[in-house]
Amino acid sequence: MAPRKLPPVDIVIVGMGWAGGIMAKELGPTGLKIAVLERGGPRSTQDDFNIPQIRDELRFHQRTGLMMDTAKDTLTVRNKLSEEALPMRRLGSFLPGEGVGGSGVHWNGVNWRWADQDLKIRSHYEQRYGKAYIPADMPLRDWAVGYAELEPFYEKFEYTTGVSGKAGNLKGKLQPGGNPYEGARAKDYPMPPLTPSLASNMFTKAATEVGFHPFPRPASQASQPWVNRDGQQLGQCQYCGFCERFGCESNSKGSPHITVIPVALKNQNVDLRTYSWVQKVLLDSTGKKATGVLYVNVKTGEELEQPADLVILSGYQLNNVHLLLLSGIGKPYDPKTREGIVGANYCYQVQGGVTLFFEDRAFNPFISTGSLGAIMDDFHYNQDFDRSKIGTIGGATLAMGGPHGRPINYHPTPPGTPQWGSEFKRATAKWYQGAVNIAATGSVMPHADNCLTLDPTYKNRFGQPLLRMTFDFHDNDYKVIGQATDAAGVIAKAMNPKIIAPGASRRSGWSVVPYQTTHNTGGAIMGAQPGASVVNKFGQSWDVPNVFVTSAAVFPHNSAYNPTGPVGALAFFAADAIKNRYLKKPGMLV
Repeated sequence: MAPRKLPPVDIVIVGMGWAGGIMAKELGPTGLKIAVLERGGPRSTQDDFNIPQIRDELRFHQRTGLMMDTAKDTLTVRNKLSEEALPMRRLGSFLPGEGVGGSGVHWNGVNWRWADQDLKIRSHYEQRYGKAYIPADMPLRDWAVGYAELEPFYEKFEYTTGVSGKAGNLKGKLQPGGNPYEGARAKDYPMPPLTPSLASNMFTKAATEVGFHPFPRPASQASQPWVNRDGQQLGQCQYCGFCERFGCESNSKGSPHITVIPVALKNQNVDLRTYSWVQKVLLDSTGKKATGVLYVNVKTGEELEQPADLVILSGYQLNNVHLLLLSGIGKPYDPKTREGIVGANYCYQVQGGVTLFFEDRAFNPFISTGSLGAIMDDFHYNQDFDRSKIGTIGGATLAMGGPHGRPINYHPTPPGTPQWGSEFKRATAKWYQGAVNIAATGSVMPHADNCLTLDPTYKNRFGQPLLRMTFDFHDNDYKVIGQATDAAGVIAKAMNPKIIAPGASRRSGWSVVPYQTTHNTGGAIMGAQPGASVVNKFGQSWDVPNVFVTSAAVFPHNSAYNPTGPVGALAFFAADAIKNRYLKKPGMLV
């Protein structure tokens, strides 16, 4: 049966998370007809995140209640091109969200600005270390936009989400207590930092004593009651310890469902349709113009065609790349010939660190937030950090805070402790209050064999090929995280714990099973030239100019920083260009 064709709209937005919410909010006042298609269901604080139901660790942590359901959608994974990829049957390494608000509902709230050292990464390394320094199998690329151009949009995102923090560089002047390595900002954060914990105070003292420069981690949890520029209210953070994997009960975590989405839906011309699963972008006979999208109402099973003049892909990074491949937009990447570009430059993050055990401290880990803690950038944006000594590209951050102390999942014990039984219980009781972690998070650079392609064997519920992920860590990643973990050990010794336990070695390779981060990037990368990139700096497709992509899919590499800050900034940046330039004169913006 042919799909039912709906009346045309001016703009269709696929996905209602951070990027989709920002797009709908910014484009809504144009008065154009906008359809927003979200494959998951509606979500709100009053209906879904109230007490006591939201503090259900079994439902939301163990059973990933706010995440993608792998029984309905998944991807296949493998480490090497020579291996057969197999379906991911259970969420593990990363946790894409589903439903209104997307992953922004269950995020930790860490909100960074990526500076020119990331955005002009290839130029930076070539100028400092020479062109030969970059490995031949590392397709490192500059972004098509610089920090100065993005700075006003970073600010807009921070003053929309509500960030608690301390500026380190105001208009080029360094500020005591902030990050001395950050890019210059026009304004300080909207709110002062969160109340520091004992652990973060101890880390700050020790790291400073050994010569590093710690500062409060920027957090999209409100340190005080606050109203953003659109009149949306955020409550003061309660330090309940239920941030990541949970919706916020007090609306203190700046999430899209309480910041941008309500503002967008105040416009009568913005039509949000939940349970609407987009299968592909439809193209005309030339393949150079989108005519709309094909989607399924997953409640009724009806297949629908939504004609539109402009298509904006604002889903999760993996989903956006999948849609481009399914729709035939751009040339798919072939890792064997290294031709094509859609699916190339997939990147993740690498982690390490040490755990400290104290017999004379009570850290109260249950009093926390997803972003609480102190962090240092000395091995990341520090211009005096000479990477040539170990031959690395990229860097790492070191942080101490701890996002939670929840009973099912938080039971730190020293090495050698049995993982079950009476001895395990005694050790858990002894060390619950006295354990803290110095976490290292490292950047991951693109490699020719890390990519996203369509799987030749496995299909989704609609008979379409699943997305296939080929990924593993490389030598550069191990060196980056190894150096940071060594530095964590130096700080740990200065803190004088009873026991210092090193983190698990990453030399064994990446596994999709244990959770690491939901910081997936690349696959639809931006650039200054077609052929070498999928989209231009505004997220506009080089091949189909009335298709825009807004998500971490456009990142050419991954930083040690969390990706949400630039995702939000780029969405505001693209929306501004669409509203003030594209809608007045449709066509290529670059």
